[in-house]
Amino acid sequence: MSELPRRIVSQLRRFIGNRRRTRRARVRLNFTLSLADPRTSSNGLRRLPSLRGHTLDISTTGIALVLPAIRIGEHYLVGDDRRLHLKLELPKGPVELTVVPVRYESLEDDGEESGYVVGAKIVDLSEVERSRFHESVQEFLKTNV
Repeated sequence: MSELPRRIVSQLRRFIGNRRRTRRARVRLNFTLSLADPRTSSNGLRRLPSLRGHTLDISTTGIALVLPAIRIGEHYLVGDDRRLHLKLELPKGPVELTVVPVRYESLEDDGEESGYVVGAKIVDLSEVERSRFHESVQEFLKTNV
C-alpha cells in the first residue's frame, strides 16, 4: 500500500472511530524486536540485529509498536508473511512472543514522536508466558478506565 492510501485510511479510522473488537490498554512498555527468534538461532555467538522501541497500546490479541525505523538492515519489518520476534518488558518480567505486522503508519505528522507505528497480531506465545501476558493486559485495562 502506498503512503497516500495509508494516510487516508488512518484519517478515516480517527474520524469514524476504532472498529477493533478487543479492548486495548494504552500503555508504554519497552521492547526489543528482531526478525528471527534468538532462541532458535543456529549460531548462539552471533547477535541478531534488532530495534528497540515501546508500545502504544496492547490487547490480548494485538499490539501497537512505536519504532524508530521500518527496516532492520535491508529487511522491511512489514511484508508478506513477515514474522517478528518481540521481547516485551512487562512489570513482572519479560515475555517473548511472535507477532505478524498487519499495518503501519509514519509518525512524521505527530509532534511528540518520530518513527513508525506498527500494528501487529500476536501469533505465538508459550502457555506460561501467555498466562502472564493476559494477566498483565487485564491489569492495564483496569487502570485505563
